[in-house]
Amino acid sequence: MIFQDFSYECPTNIQDAVAMLDEAGVRSCPIAGGTDLTIGLRNGWILVDRLVDLTRILELRTIQKANQVVRIGAAVTFTEIINNPMLRKDLPLLVKACEQVGCDQIRNLGTIGGNVANAAVCADSLPPLVCLGSVAVIQSPRGQTRIPISEFVTGPNQTCMPHGGLIESIEIPAQPAGVKGAFERIGRRKAMAIARLSLAALGSLGSDGRISRVHLVPGAAFPRFMRITPVEDLLIGKQPEEALFAAAGQAMADQFNQVSGNRWSAEWKLKAMAAITERALRQVFGGMNEN
Repeated sequence: MIFQDFSYECPTNIQDAVAMLDEAGVRSCPIAGGTDLTIGLRNGWILVDRLVDLTRILELRTIQKANQVVRIGAAVTFTEIINNPMLRKDLPLLVKACEQVGCDQIRNLGTIGGNVANAAVCADSLPPLVCLGSVAVIQSPRGQTRIPISEFVTGPNQTCMPHGGLIESIEIPAQPAGVKGAFERIGRRKAMAIARLSLAALGSLGSDGRISRVHLVPGAAFPRFMRITPVEDLLIGKQPEEALFAAAGQAMADQFNQVSGNRWSAEWKLKAMAAITERALRQVFGGMNEN
């Protein structure tokens, strides 16, 4: 265990928090839930001079919907997302992913903004957020900017966060009627385990019963969270059926293999990636043509 001396500040507005994070010569780090940060501090992976607690900034704790956009404050916890009636109705894909995070204690503390800013490849919220076309609203000394989360996360535990910046909120466009989502996840056990592989899927059928829209975003698989468009293109315009889902599963495994290469875990991960892709597509499109 590493012992560090650092100060602790608890601002009540975003402007003060940004000023503290931007102060020259001081290694400042924001903290909300701290579920990942405390481990990094304890083990010496993260070195700081000051922690800036964001939990008393009310703007970061709200959930709102306006003009067909859902806005979730960065300091909203996973439990608050899971229990919010509007999110359960409008964004069930995100809610399902948040239900998979850790345990009750982790979900009670962990925040959506922290999960995005930490940018772990196994983060449960990132595949559905990218799948839904979400945007990170960033507040920094240079003002407010909006960055698609698919671009904000640039690699494992890496983002394009500007110096002194923090995530103010996550904006998610409301989904059209008829869109259905699925979130599949594989861990070492059913609970209290990080994702070894995951997949968020979203889609809908056209009036002809063929697939008109599909988004597929794996987690814990690629260096970045992104839609796998070659597999999506394979599905567009097709009648949903088991053979098509199997072909898409194999295509997703092939895409994964091109990136991961022949690692020791490749054999089971390729089969698992194909399987969770098929399973997710079955949830999204299976039965859509049934009356």
